[in-house]
Amino acid sequence: MARGARYSRTLLGRRSSSFTLILAALLTASVVLLMLLAFGIFSLPVGSDDRAKPDLRPRRPVHEAKDEMGQIGDQWTEVLSWEPRAFIYHNFLSKKECDYLIELAKPHMEKSTVVDSATGRSKDSRVRTSSGMFLRRGKDKIIRAIEKRIADYTFIPVEHGEGLQVLHYEVGQKYEPHYDYFNDEFNTKNGGQRIATLLISDVEEGGETVFPSVKVNSSSLPRYNELSDCAKQCLSVKPKMGDALLFWSMRPDATPDPSSLHDND
Repeated sequence: MARGARYSRTLLGRRSSSFTLILAALLTASVVLLMLLAFGIFSLPVGSDDRAKPDLRPRRPVHEAKDEMGQIGDQWTEVLSWEPRAFIYHNFLSKKECDYLIELAKPHMEKSTVVDSATGRSKDSRVRTSSGMFLRRGKDKIIRAIEKRIADYTFIPVEHGEGLQVLHYEVGQKYEPHYDYFNDEFNTKNGGQRIATLLISDVEEGGETVFPSVKVNSSSLPRYNELSDCAKQCLSVKPKMGDALLFWSMRPDATPDPSSLHDND
């Protein structure tokens, strides 16, 4: 009786050991199979409908940009100043995109206005004599693509931006030195601060964006020989079709940057 009991316990122990060995072997095989799949040494068969087709499309270098609106060309960023923070994105837009924006805006141009800080409403002013108009945000797929590009370059969501504004300056027209940021609570709540300017057209003479409070080595300015005499006295940028000028009216700590004072003529 006692022997039989001892025999039963021994047999049960052997069976448990065999089961443990089989389980360990299965786990080891599973780990090896997963490693082979991970390293691409082995692949599971798939049906013909699910098989991924190879991507044979040619790749373009990152600096060569092109879309349905034409060749943009080599793109690069030029740092103009750190106070204010100002940068030029060369070849930001294609010529076709620039022409499209201009033609879209032409029938709707009106005399430019300024914002009344007391009421938040637009009003005429002698300090600003240009003409312009705003394009509705997301108006069409071309506008949406440009707005998305601006968001990607500035790291600011599209939802936080304004509609594109197209401006036109006749000879003698101007926008005297001003800040884009607001000091009053009313305007800050009504759209926030403006921080980016996009230049989309060549001009034969003048047309610079000038930062009068920023003194620089004038000969180091981009396209120095093409600047007007007054623009050579401080940080200035002459418009070139397709280039985008980004300058920040606010410091990184979200306080206004007085060095962002600028004028256009």
